[in-house]
Parts: sequence; structure tokens; C-alpha cells
Amino acid sequence: MREILLVTLNGRDAPGLTAAFTQTLAEHAVNVLDIGQAVIHDWLNLGMLIEIPDAAESGAVMKELLFLAHQRGLEVNFSPIAEADYQEWVAGYGRPRFIVTLLGRKLSAANISHVAAVVSRYGLNIDAITRLSGRFSLRDDDEHKRACVEFSIRGNSDDIEGLRHDLLAITRDDEVDVAFQADDLYRRNRRLIVFDMDSTLIQCEVIDELAHAAGVGEQVSAITEAAMRGEIPFNESFERRLATLKGLDEAVLQQIAEDLPVTEGAERLISTLKRLGYRVGILSGGFTYFARHLQQRFGIDCISANELDIADGRLTGEVKGEIVNGEKKAELLRDMAARLGIDMRQTIAVGDGANDLPMLAIAGLGVAFHAKPTVRENARHAISSLGLDSILYLLGVRDREITA
Repeated sequence: MREILLVTLNGRDAPGLTAAFTQTLAEHAVNVLDIGQAVIHDWLNLGMLIEIPDAAESGAVMKELLFLAHQRGLEVNFSPIAEADYQEWVAGYGRPRFIVTLLGRKLSAANISHVAAVVSRYGLNIDAITRLSGRFSLRDDDEHKRACVEFSIRGNSDDIEGLRHDLLAITRDDEVDVAFQADDLYRRNRRLIVFDMDSTLIQCEVIDELAHAAGVGEQVSAITEAAMRGEIPFNESFERRLATLKGLDEAVLQQIAEDLPVTEGAERLISTLKRLGYRVGILSGGFTYFARHLQQRFGIDCISANELDIADGRLTGEVKGEIVNGEKKAELLRDMAARLGIDMRQTIAVGDGANDLPMLAIAGLGVAFHAKPTVRENARHAISSLGLDSILYLLGVRDREITA
């Protein structure tokens, strides 16, 4: 008659420990039903759920493991598992799985406690917690440091949207971001990412910069802010702002393009995703003149934005063709994915304004980046504490896997 045991080992880590203990098990023809290992600050935690084919052998197995643990300075514990309990555990294999990503400049015990409490309140279990961010020194004052842990959770809930809502509510009081996703094939196999340009890929609104050069900065900024908050229809606000630029010298565009302030983490994110085979696009309610500048700088695959109308070296205050508004962005994203043969569930869209919500809603992963409150509340995912490269954490990418 077989016996099932949960064996846990902990103590100072050293090369060869796992090999030694599993070799001892192998000598008794033991089967490993489940295994998990973690090393935190050189301290080993190893757990194995084992099946001993002949229960009469269990005493000998435990005796040898105890002796080996004593030799290696480790603590070992044994917990017998009833076969009925094991079968119930097996039956839970098909339960839905989710990923919760917690990220910020620094993570506190309170931040982790708040996430764990919400998960528990909805009756789900935490299977694993993994650090994705690299190590950082406590002595260095690095304003760009990043901290991120990923929770793998499992279970059935009748109120997934409530769970998502309560997880996101943590960000209102804690200086962190929390993302909640289904742990499925598409999360690990995105293939296309598109960015809004102004206040997302770059840290300014180009039309505001043009307006300052034209001497109508305050007037245009007020319209821009109202549009980003969703108080004015995008097309109306766009036409009103653009009309104020009539007569601006074309030479101003080049100077602004050369000085565009790129958002923290943009280069690291784009270069990493391109190495992974992603296609990268810009879908902007801004202007193609500046999108092309970024396209050349970052090797972006495709852009769609508004084409400024220029006559005799000066802006006419109009654009050529259809205005790229929120609905148009969503349409362009669908077209881009279809043209590339990419499933919409494999797409990522990133933006900050109300006119980005349509494309954020249809993308497999829609991220409101340093967005206005209305946009954050209506997007499924939001990042407000870190740079653009923190999107890599939402894909499960670890800092140590990135060379740039």
C-alpha cells in the first residue's frame, strides 16, 4: 500500500542539495507528485509531495532524509497526506488561474497584505509569489528604482469583476499599481503593441508646444485638458486648437521634434519587445510629422496620426484627411492586427486620454498610462507609479532577462 507525504526542507542554500535529496528518494523508487523550490537571500525552501509505493518503506525514507538533512544543516518536516485529500487536490487542477501584478518604486508589507486580503476575501488561493524586479541597494537614492512581485492565484469566484475592482481600489491609497489578468496562453504570447504618442510615448502634448511657439499656449492648453478629461468631443477640441496655429512657420516643427521629451522606460520597453519579435506601432491623435521622428529613433514599424496641412511654409490650421479620434484609433488597431495576422487578444494598447479608451477596451491588454482619473477608472489596467518599461512586468518579464 502506498503512502503520500509532504516533505519540506529549509535552511542555508548550497549547490547539490536538491540533487542529494532527490537521489535518496530515487533509491527507494519514490514518485514526485509535486515540487516547488524558492531561494530567498540564500535561504532554501524546498517542498515535495511524494508517493512511496510501499508504505512499509516510509520509515526508512524518512530516516535517511532526516540523516541527510542533519548532515547538511537543514530542517526537514514530514506531513502525511490522505489519498482522498490528494484526489481532491488533483480535482482542483482545472480551476481558473489569474495573475496579480503589484508594482511600485518600493513595496511594503502593507502593500502585499492588502493584495493578499482581497484575494482571500473572494475565496481564491495564492499558489506562488515571484519577484520580477531586480535587486536594488538601500544605500543608493535611485529615483527610477522599480519593485514588482507577481501573485499566481487560483480558484472559482462568482464575482471576478468585484475582485478586479477591489484590487484596483488598493491603488487609491497605496502608492502602487495593481494589474489583474487571466493566466492564459494569450497573456504570455502578445505580439503587437501600439502607443498613443502625446503624454504617453513622449512627456508633452505636441499641440501645446506648437501653441506656445505661436503665442496661444494658455488658450490651447485649456482646451487640451478639457478634451483629455472627456469634457469636449475630441474632434471639436482638435479643430479648435488647430485653428489657433494658422500661420505658424513650418521651421518650428523641426525644433520641437528634436527636443521631444521621451517618457521614462520607453526605449527599454520598445527595444526589449522588438528583440522578442513584437511589432510596434503609434496610433496618435497628434501629428505624423512628430510620429515619424519617433519612428526613426526607435525603429517603430507603423504609425497612424494626423497629417498637418502646410502651404507656403506655414500651417493652414487644418489637417489633411480624416481626424484620428478615439473611434478611429480602435479601427486602426483592428486593421493593423488583421494586416499582420495577429489575434486581437495578442495586442497591447497604451494611452493616457479619453480618446484612447476605445482602443484600450478592444486590446488584449489595455493600459492607461499616467492617465487622467476618468481614464484610469474606465480602463482595465493602469500604471501610474513607474515608467513605460513596467509594462514588461505585466507580461511576466523579469529584470534579469533584459540586457538593455
